[in-house]
Amino acid sequence: MPNFENARSIILQNISLLGTEKVPLLESLGRVLSEDIIAPWDLPLCDNSAMDGFAVLTSDCSHTPIDLKVTGYIPAGGAITSSVEPGCAITIMTGAPVPPGCTAVVPVEETKQVNDTVTIKAKVNNRQHIRFRGEDIASGSRAVTAGTVIRPAEINMLASLGKTYIPVYQKARVAILSTGDELIELGETPTPGQIINSNALSLAAAVRQSGAEPVLLGIALDNMESHREKMIEGLKCDAMITSAGVSAGDRDFVRDVLVELDVNQLFWKIDIKPGGPTAFGMKDNRPVFSLPGNPVSTMVTFELFVRPALLKMMGHQKTIRSFVKGILQEAASKKAGKVNFIRVRIEKKDGRYLASSAGEQQTGILRTMVTADGLAMLPLEATLIPAGSEVDLLLMNNVDMMTE
Repeated sequence: MPNFENARSIILQNISLLGTEKVPLLESLGRVLSEDIIAPWDLPLCDNSAMDGFAVLTSDCSHTPIDLKVTGYIPAGGAITSSVEPGCAITIMTGAPVPPGCTAVVPVEETKQVNDTVTIKAKVNNRQHIRFRGEDIASGSRAVTAGTVIRPAEINMLASLGKTYIPVYQKARVAILSTGDELIELGETPTPGQIINSNALSLAAAVRQSGAEPVLLGIALDNMESHREKMIEGLKCDAMITSAGVSAGDRDFVRDVLVELDVNQLFWKIDIKPGGPTAFGMKDNRPVFSLPGNPVSTMVTFELFVRPALLKMMGHQKTIRSFVKGILQEAASKKAGKVNFIRVRIEKKDGRYLASSAGEQQTGILRTMVTADGLAMLPLEATLIPAGSEVDLLLMNNVDMMTE
């Protein structure tokens, strides 16, 4: 039975990159660029004004104030019709190409114009307020690097370079299977002993939040035939997640069917709590995750093990959320022999993270996942962790949020 770190290492070592595809620019948001983007032209394409003001010769403005004759006007997107002559200035708008001879742009607020004469009131420095051709990106240079997660900033850059279709790694299609006769689908009213199949929806949401595409297989009934039928379909996807049915009870069929379908089981349990009965295997190059059925265990193990694997499949170079150091605000106890992850509320105060229990820690209590901001990792052999102890925190929500 691997420990937490070993289990995650085994998973990631077995994950392969998916293929690539080209998608429309806006659809590339959040995807991972699969090849370098080389600039086909300079940015900017020409020397242009960074301010609304006047294009001038620096030599005319060695002493200020100085009066210059206004001889032209160049709007943004306009054409240059004349050059700047000695003793003259040309009105220019932000983004407009600077005319020949111009060595500086004087902002309008540093001038005073009366009719066709402008007074330059402030000191003028050579090349001021001019954006020069190629100073952002030079033609032929690498504008965006392969492996970059595309954000709005990259969208802007790629659009500026005329890129309509973007090469990215494919989205993982992830099959999700819930098991158990006690489950009913959302929309049905449960009777005593029945449970709405909420795990499938939370897993689908987590898969989508990771940037992958969930494929809901429905519910496998407590018999081999139903499990086999659903899993054969699920193994056509890039990855498969099963929920529940991984223990050793007489109605737990997941393991037997996976063996029958030639899924190579790499481990069957992990020394963590919650989520000990978590299994991982491979069918050719397809990862198969078998998660416990308790809602909290399902969500915790997805975060710890499945999410990093999906991110790696889709080209992400950073796949694991970093732990941060925080201070436990009340004592916690546990049995030795397993790493425990407890649900905590986290606040940041005076530059330090403070963690307090989100409430009841039983794996059937869903409410504490709703109120938690993250997980506190309690060490393997510890039994009592006093209040004030420093612990590792996994931040699952943004605890550096705005105050208003």
